Amino acid sequence: MSEHEQVGFGIDIGGTGMKAAVVDLITGDLVTERYRIDTPQPATPRAMVDVVRELVDHHVWNGPVGCAFPAVVQHGVVHSAANIDASWLEVDADRLFTEALGRTSADGVVMLNDADAAGLAEMQFGAGAGRSGVVMVLTFGTGIGSGLFVDGTLVPNTELGHLELDGHDAEKRAAASAKKREDLSWSEWAERVEHYLRHVERLFSPDLFIVGGGASKKAEKWLPEVSIRTEIVPARLLNNAGIVGAAIHAASFRHRE
Repeated sequence: MSEHEQVGFGIDIGGTGMKAAVVDLITGDLVTERYRIDTPQPATPRAMVDVVRELVDHHVWNGPVGCAFPAVVQHGVVHSAANIDASWLEVDADRLFTEALGRTSADGVVMLNDADAAGLAEMQFGAGAGRSGVVMVLTFGTGIGSGLFVDGTLVPNTELGHLELDGHDAEKRAAASAKKREDLSWSEWAERVEHYLRHVERLFSPDLFIVGGGASKKAEKWLPEVSIRTEIVPARLLNNAGIVGAAIHAASFRHRE
């Protein structure tokens, strides 16, 4: 691997903030300080183009750009809008951002689902490193994101936060936002998370759950109260997972080109 290939660039787009950094692809560490800009409201494609350009320019980055995005993304095209502006539906985000940066496809922007990005980071540098079998990375935040891996290979866009559970979209009851919205205690929320995890267990029989997102920062307050058959561990990369995973994705895409 050449010196240039040892680093990559990732952007993590969230509902409130868009963050970016240069990433060491050997260690998973951030090479630069994470730079954050508030997500524009409304978060339309045109408004977010300007922020992506500013993030890239701030780091003076000329190589491929990976971008973690809170939606189903297939071949660069956005196919869901549960937690983003509806104007994103059916937008070719790869092309939009690549053209906005004045790039070619070889050094342009490649998008992926944000939970898939976090999963890539955890599988390469975090709690899933070296693990085979079926591994499920779940992020508990505004919603519930999911990254499914079989012997280290990503099965993209699983979106398991939208499973129906007791007549509800599962994330409406068990996401970290539900704890805050309903003023639940850690114990009360852990009971909901356990109920959700048992449902996912029955469907996928995973070998390992890795739980990330904002709630993983305080895993000691709720994870010991979750009792399920499957091994479950907190994520290790925390707030950097989306950026690191996006950079991994961009680097792997470059090698396929």
